[in-house]
Amino acid sequence: MRDHVDRMSWRRHVLWGWLLAFLFVGLAAPAAPASPSFVARCELEGVVDAGSGAYLTDCVKRAEDGGASALLVRLDTPGGSLDATRTVVRAFLGSRVPVLVWVGPSGSRAGSAGVFIALASNVSAMAPGTNIGAAHPVGLGGEDVEQVGGEELARKVENDTVAFAEGIARQRGRNPEWAAAAVRDSASVPADRAVELRVVELVAPTEADFLSAVDGRRVEVANGDTVTLATREARVVSLEPGLSQRVVHALAQPSLIYLLFLVAALGLVVELSHPGAVAPGLIGCVALVLALMASATLPVRSGALVLMLVGVGLILAELFVTSGLLGAAGVGLLILGGVFLVDRFEPGWFVEPSFRLSWGVMLPTALVFAGTAAFIAYRSAQTRKLPQRGGDAGLVGEAGTALGLVTPSGGEVFVHGERWRAVSFTPIREGARVVVRAVEGLTLTVAESMP
Repeated sequence: MRDHVDRMSWRRHVLWGWLLAFLFVGLAAPAAPASPSFVARCELEGVVDAGSGAYLTDCVKRAEDGGASALLVRLDTPGGSLDATRTVVRAFLGSRVPVLVWVGPSGSRAGSAGVFIALASNVSAMAPGTNIGAAHPVGLGGEDVEQVGGEELARKVENDTVAFAEGIARQRGRNPEWAAAAVRDSASVPADRAVELRVVELVAPTEADFLSAVDGRRVEVANGDTVTLATREARVVSLEPGLSQRVVHALAQPSLIYLLFLVAALGLVVELSHPGAVAPGLIGCVALVLALMASATLPVRSGALVLMLVGVGLILAELFVTSGLLGAAGVGLLILGGVFLVDRFEPGWFVEPSFRLSWGVMLPTALVFAGTAAFIAYRSAQTRKLPQRGGDAGLVGEAGTALGLVTPSGGEVFVHGERWRAVSFTPIREGARVVVRAVEGLTLTVAESMP
């Protein structure tokens, strides 16, 4: 019994010894430095489409999961899809991480749908020489909604967009009157005026200046908590888009869709007219798949695609007819298809009028396409005037050598790299030079060539 008590006492002494040792080490060791904060960064440059919208939404999630102190978004956009814009706005308003939007560098813009994205941020800044606004709903060709869809549709689209802009502005404490004016009257203001109107908070020449200026500012995030920004010395970590997001965003260009459909039509028509060429068909199929992917990101008219396909067919038909009329008609259809390619009015899109298929792309492309076809047709016409070089007729006039005695009853000659049965009206000795006068089946009629 005594031994048992001694063992228990010894164990208690050892335990207390270890506890004291750990306590001493903990007090003596320096405190571990706090992990430095970092700011996640992403960019929206170009159209707000399905690809860029998914990228920005993903950036919010990655910033939250990574423990970022804030998400910095560099913005330069002419606008884009309203569905994609709403997705981005929902992500910004529901973010547990403060979202900072900087419109820059100088010369950039937050146009049309970009207004909603800037309004949805916790803090916004603009570089000198930038502008924000012009969010009035227009078609992709720049037409007013009322001119295209009628007064009732115009009022419906406008009122819905105004309510959307005002709701965002009120939630973020910005100027709802200006937000409504940006939609109703296409109001657009430069950076300094945007600060005066409480559209954005700051004018910042660079991202670093923006992060330094907002350091210590208190903002409210989605869960109702108030967060103090610690961005002055924060490390900036760029969040890159995924491959699919890059591809979808890169394809959302009317000019690229136009070129892809032309290449697809040309490749497939050439393959159908010359079966077995393989390369034109393969290139055409790849271009067609890319064009269909691109058309899913923009409102594209199927009728315009048919016009372009017929135009390509007429230009190729010109290669065989060489009348000039088919080629001219094909060029006209290519241009007409380009004009109607992107839907002139799509209520789900809010972009500046400059976003469309420009004449600077359509005309040179169609003219180069037609000029190439005209050159090929011209060379083909010249080729038809040349004497035939292939087949039986191509052997007439060819020179060769008699492989033995050639008589009216027969003989052999070597012509065009081959041995032929030959006849001659006058005997020709072996080794003499001969010239082909006629071809009948596999027999050549030859005559002795004069030296």
